Amino acid sequence: MILRRHRPGRQLRSLLELFAPRRECGRGLHGSVKSPPVPPPIPFVPDVQTFLKVIGRSSSQHASKFPTWEALFSLSSAQLREVGLEPPRARRYILRWRDKYRKGEFGVGGDLTEIVDGAAEVKILEVPVPIRPGSDGKLASGTLTSSPGKKKVVVNVKPGTAEPPVPLEEVKPVNQMKIRDGHVISGPYVSLVKGTGGTVARITAQEGMWEHKRGRKIDGGERRRAEVRAKRRAREKAEA
Repeated sequence: MILRRHRPGRQLRSLLELFAPRRECGRGLHGSVKSPPVPPPIPFVPDVQTFLKVIGRSSSQHASKFPTWEALFSLSSAQLREVGLEPPRARRYILRWRDKYRKGEFGVGGDLTEIVDGAAEVKILEVPVPIRPGSDGKLASGTLTSSPGKKKVVVNVKPGTAEPPVPLEEVKPVNQMKIRDGHVISGPYVSLVKGTGGTVARITAQEGMWEHKRGRKIDGGERRRAEVRAKRRAREKAEA
């Protein structure tokens, strides 16, 4: 008995060719994708050196790889590898913070606008509290630390000035800043100004203030933890 191999008909082959993926289409689409625009510097991070400084993980040592602000936000991962930005972990970390910066996801000081010589000054001020609907125009009652119809917030002011550059009704509190004991500014990387009773503080760009801390392996990490702990118990049992 002779067995013959079944061959698909012409219509079936046409259907297979119709739905088969075509590489040239993928290449054409990849070439048409435009790179995202370069975001402008913010007052707290005006240049490449400051950006690499605040994101931490010793990224400042790679400042020479980025001659301009545009290069920082336009070089691809392959181009960074070509200019010698190693190890890959450092390259991925800078690229991740670059994307976060584009989205406006900043760390401490990212919302500060009044910067003089790299330092920002924040101050506790009383601002009006908006009248709630249905309150018949009554102001919020006062407390031991605030006046009626007002609340205390930490705002950014020009160094040496008493008021912000915008009306008190329009000021925005500084992110991650709190008021402790009703009159003392509290927050990460703040330095209280002497003689102000804690109502005025300064914030400057510091190494690693936006840093994402790396995890720490305990007993060899998740994959080797059981093995490491078993060997330790066996060693302790043998020494007992």
